[in-house]
Amino acid sequence: MKNLIVRLRHYYKLLFDLMAWLRSPFLLAVRLYWGWQPIQSGWGKLHHLANVTQFFASLNLPMPAQTAVCISCVEFFGGIFLALGLLSRFTALVLTVNMIAAYITADREALLSVFSDPDKFYAAAPYTFLIASLIILIFGPGKIALDTLLNSLFPDPNAAPGHSSQT
Repeated sequence: MKNLIVRLRHYYKLLFDLMAWLRSPFLLAVRLYWGWQPIQSGWGKLHHLANVTQFFASLNLPMPAQTAVCISCVEFFGGIFLALGLLSRFTALVLTVNMIAAYITADREALLSVFSDPDKFYAAAPYTFLIASLIILIFGPGKIALDTLLNSLFPDPNAAPGHSSQT
């Protein structure tokens, strides 16, 4: 029986060592896929600012023209930064706030149904972007990111040895 437990522990450790090794490639895939989406969305908005301004005006957002430019740039440049893994956690925070604001302003019904009708909440456009942003905000960009490269080239002199705030 003891031998079985030792063997199970060994396989358990092997499995989770593999999972730990897959963390950075997974975070890279999240960043690339969900970074590309806001790049496209922001680019489209930047090239159709009149339509975006009109939509934002219909939502009664303040200063719809300026808000359209701001949100378009947040999505376009935020997507680029997210995909590259540059200023990842700050970018993820900005995109998270953006997606929460999108829920509040454009998908309020879905937001209010988070507990009563979760499918409506999950099906809303901001959901996957919100989750992807939260993943990067909480777990960082992983080791395959410009943040990691910059941290190795310019280490924080106040950081504890062997500690990285980005990965």
